Amino acid sequence: MKYSDLNDLTMVELAARGRDLRQELFHLRIQKATAQLEKPSRLRDLRKDIARVETRMSAIRIAAKAAASANAAATRHDAASVAK
Repeated sequence: MKYSDLNDLTMVELAARGRDLRQELFHLRIQKATAQLEKPSRLRDLRKDIARVETRMSAIRIAAKAAASANAAATRHDAASVAK
């Protein structure tokens, strides 16, 4: 999975994708513990994919917070200019 693949997803979809990846990672860890894991590199790939999802979710949260504070600042500026 590439980071660019995550740009089109919403927060709900990203959360679901993260949950699915964590569940898959859990199952692979169990396979590793019982020596049934066929592809050990998949563990590393899953950890990186989880990090990509978390990074994208964080970026969305930061952008939403910045937009909210910009709207609040604009509202305060408009209210101040009306009061004069």
